[in-house]
Amino acid sequence: MDHGSIFTDKTVLITGGTGSFGRCLASRLLRENRCKKVIIFSRDEWKQWDMQQSDSIFRHPKIRFFLGDVRDKSRLERAFQEVDIVIHAAALKQVPAAEYNPSEFVKTNVIGAMNIIDAAIISKVEKVIALSTDKASNPINLYGATKLCSDKLFCAGNVYSLRQTCFSVVRYGNVLGSRGSLVPFWQKLIADGAISLPITDTRMTRFWITLEQSVDFVIRCCSEMQGAEIFVPKIPSMKITDLADAMAPNLPHEIVGIRPGEKLHELMITQEDARHTLEFEKFYVIYPEFISQDSQGLKQALVGRGGIALPEDFAYTSSTNTLWLSADQLRELILTKK
Repeated sequence: MDHGSIFTDKTVLITGGTGSFGRCLASRLLRENRCKKVIIFSRDEWKQWDMQQSDSIFRHPKIRFFLGDVRDKSRLERAFQEVDIVIHAAALKQVPAAEYNPSEFVKTNVIGAMNIIDAAIISKVEKVIALSTDKASNPINLYGATKLCSDKLFCAGNVYSLRQTCFSVVRYGNVLGSRGSLVPFWQKLIADGAISLPITDTRMTRFWITLEQSVDFVIRCCSEMQGAEIFVPKIPSMKITDLADAMAPNLPHEIVGIRPGEKLHELMITQEDARHTLEFEKFYVIYPEFISQDSQGLKQALVGRGGIALPEDFAYTSSTNTLWLSADQLRELILTKK
């Protein structure tokens, strides 16, 4: 199925569009040249300028750059005029920073989500898909708590909009090489001549997805979304020690301890959520409880979709995942992304 056809002759706006995901998605949309227009919405003019200079595709006649902050609802309303699809990737996401600056994370990740929903409904946007994180599932840190709240807001937005605007969420784990993530951090340490690699805990595991795979998945979800779902891709896990061995097999590990608000293992579907989650070949769909408890509403949501119920006590965690990447596979992935 050609999921990208959903963007044909549509105006697409990406919040946080100068980030790693936004750049990759915008490049894909512009190269395929189906959209009527691609709008990059972000708050930093230097990052917009840098994006334009980084690749000639970002000087395509169909791209527009719009300065603004998701905290500013009136600016969003102006930006959303004649927009068909919004991909909401803007967020504050550094876990330690959230612990010390909670109000700022609430303003962007929670109030910003409310503003996106209101502006989309007012502007009659057709579809909004919001990017979430594994940290929103059973959160133990402030960042995860704000993203859980955001997820709930977007799912409930379908009721608020009377389904005239369709809202859904995509949740996945760590993205290979994304800005601020572990791989570029370790790559810099190695390039600077580090004599060891800092490891938080040797037991730690993480889900793993490439930037291109995350873009593919979001495009697919844009095509298949009916509103109020949280889409979770089936992706492999990796051990943090295997990642270190893949990047620097000759360097010893320095155990530095878990950071504030950090988990040993990632969780994308809790046992509680599993009761109203369906499994498909390549992904899971979490339905809000207000839909799963409404037999007619659930039946309507499943038209043409299928899916099977999950077993009792199921949880989708990076430590119990059935699919794993070895150090050799991780090394190959990292080398192909350089």
